[in-house]
Amino acid sequence: MIAAFTGATVGLRRQDVPVTSFNFATAARIVFGPGTVGQLPELVAGLGSRPLVCTGGHPDRHAAVLATVPGAAIFAVAGEPSLDVVRAGADAARAHRADVIIGLGGGAVLDTAKIVAALVANGGDPLDYAEVIGRGLPLSVESLPVVAVPTTSGTGSEVTANGVVSSPEHRVKVSLRSSSMLPKVALVDPGLTLDCPKSVTAHAGLDALIQCIEPFVSPFANPLTDGFCREGIRRAGHGLRRAWSAPDDLGARTDVALCSLLSGLALANGKLGAAHGLAGPLGGYLGAPHGALTAAVMVPVSRFNIGASDPRTRARYAEVGYLLTGTEDEFAFLEWFAETIELFGVGGLAQYGLGEDDLPIIAEAAAKASSTKGNPVPPSPADLIGILRAAL
Repeated sequence: MIAAFTGATVGLRRQDVPVTSFNFATAARIVFGPGTVGQLPELVAGLGSRPLVCTGGHPDRHAAVLATVPGAAIFAVAGEPSLDVVRAGADAARAHRADVIIGLGGGAVLDTAKIVAALVANGGDPLDYAEVIGRGLPLSVESLPVVAVPTTSGTGSEVTANGVVSSPEHRVKVSLRSSSMLPKVALVDPGLTLDCPKSVTAHAGLDALIQCIEPFVSPFANPLTDGFCREGIRRAGHGLRRAWSAPDDLGARTDVALCSLLSGLALANGKLGAAHGLAGPLGGYLGAPHGALTAAVMVPVSRFNIGASDPRTRARYAEVGYLLTGTEDEFAFLEWFAETIELFGVGGLAQYGLGEDDLPIIAEAAAKASSTKGNPVPPSPADLIGILRAAL
């Protein structure tokens, strides 16, 4: 079956998805594996001598790691970063005269570190550079060097060129984006994720998987991102449920950490889809965990895509199902994903406060989102309302 499936899929890709021009960019260096956090001091020393460490709201969780970075100032980030948080972070970096920024935490912390590094180098306010609600000016000056050390497995932010920040006033999340925001070092030690709460493991891991699936089914897929996506999907199928049920299983944690890293490489050099197009405005509107939102809409988005798309896209979804389950069927993925979110206790959007009257607002914003442009089938606002209703 494997040979027949692979041959059929490759033949379809060669016929319907010719290789076109593409660009690829990522962190200057990627260091991956259990125990690699021990290399942090030497990696930082090669980039600067006055580090500022952006970390989570409880820095004591990583006291042993922080103790290896002499002379570091600590900036704690509690929850999702807002405009005021990144302003305060930039002020703290300037006060410390920081010449290198370390992000030690989840995706929100890593995004904060990248934004702070960009603001210190470029000056001004985050709204000068933010998309959608800001002036959208280019970040023309190279950011301070960033060492990104994820302690969760989900966003792949350690290898992406943007940072997401919320504006409570506007009830939206927006990005600052520049190739100069790519970290100098992505240091991914799966051992740092062993104490992640089960809810974080679930939400972040599901989001990492979705970040591998959406670029894979996107019409903008390319040979490099395809390789990342295939391996990431395979790793999620092997390790995600085990990482949730047996949190101290380092092998499973390594699988999910690799899925997350590969998802960042894929999304940074490809396109996402309507699940992330919806999750963006939903996150700003509801303030719910990003991974829970992408997971809540993924099945109805995929059903829409499979029902409305061409044979190439359906073959891609069939391959996703094969990589996850060993079954060559375009609906095998949907069954696996639905079972997994039920196992993890990920509910529908209504539990986060979304109601019927809110659907047109979210759908209108999602229709314009950059992620939605990567969807294999362009959805109308009416299509997106139907997807949201199915996800309630």
